[in-house]
Amino acid sequence: MGAGASGLMLASNLDRKKYKNICLIDTNSKIGQKIKVSGGAKCNITNEFVSQNNYLGDRDFAKEILNNFSKDDLLKFLNKNGVFPKINPKIVKGTYFCNSSQDVIDMFSLLTTHVKKFLDTKVLDISYKDFFTIITNKTSIEAKKVVVASGGLSYTTLGASSIAFDIAKKFNHTVIRTEPALVGFTVQKEQFWFKELSGLSIPVNIFVENKKIEGNLLFAHKGFSGPAVLSASLYWTKGKIKIDFLPNKNLEKLLIGNKNISTALNLPKRFMIEFLKSIELEDKACSKLTSHELEKLKILKNYEFSPAGNFGFTKAEVTKGGISTDEINHNTFESLNQRDLYFIGECLDLTGELGGFNFQIVFAQAFMCSKNLN
Repeated sequence: MGAGASGLMLASNLDRKKYKNICLIDTNSKIGQKIKVSGGAKCNITNEFVSQNNYLGDRDFAKEILNNFSKDDLLKFLNKNGVFPKINPKIVKGTYFCNSSQDVIDMFSLLTTHVKKFLDTKVLDISYKDFFTIITNKTSIEAKKVVVASGGLSYTTLGASSIAFDIAKKFNHTVIRTEPALVGFTVQKEQFWFKELSGLSIPVNIFVENKKIEGNLLFAHKGFSGPAVLSASLYWTKGKIKIDFLPNKNLEKLLIGNKNISTALNLPKRFMIEFLKSIELEDKACSKLTSHELEKLKILKNYEFSPAGNFGFTKAEVTKGGISTDEINHNTFESLNQRDLYFIGECLDLTGELGGFNFQIVFAQAFMCSKNLN
């Protein structure tokens, strides 16, 4: 159920001799629609530095999954099938990108030619009595085994729905509260000056829930976004975050001499003008700063505030929360409540940061699940 990353990987690795009758069901008219838009249509497929620390959820489970199907295993699988990702660290350090997302979709098309595809097909309900009956808007499908790989709630334009969670609840699974993740933040009144900087991007360090995230922050009409912010959104629930606008720089050393503050700090002029306005400090020579004014400027290294919220599921790249991993078998991904029912992919409560981490973990889950089914 679901012809996205995890569903396609699973179907591609199932033993054709053992399973003569495999079908993929998807609401879209083509397979791999979320793969297509990923990484700016270049598919950020894995990361050189992937580890369990890049995930929200059961990190011990994440470690097991990555040990079973590593970044190297994924690259080997892709290379064997004619896809050759390369590292491009421009957005997130260590990220592997493909030439084009279409290469990945074409690879899966070839690997699943034997699979019956029910596209433009919406699953409405599922029941079990000796076997599964899947009711769709077009037909009903009977199955011995069902793997739910229908993703989360982000990207409703690409057919995202709550069906995985609805099925999980029907079979008495716990669904951890779902929220948008890898998404920009909206701001409170005190940070409205961010909106004046829309379109400007600067390198920062963000501190949230004992995590330090390095990367770029992009000021936006609604608030702020950018790679570092998207990863920070994974860990933020509510409360404060801190931003260091001068990562790896010593503020006191920069504020020496007769240059004006805005020039001395080597930050974009636009940013400095709005920032100084926000702390009610005029742009003057560093040598004329009082100790009180110097203290005020230290906020640049430790700008602490609470976001108002986030941009919501329509702008989120993934869903955090989901089906509790305590209620699925950690080797096979089979439900502990219902035999022959499996859950893999984004619908599980295990979510990665930006930078290829989500594709890595869902491909690994699909591989482990297929290996067991074989």
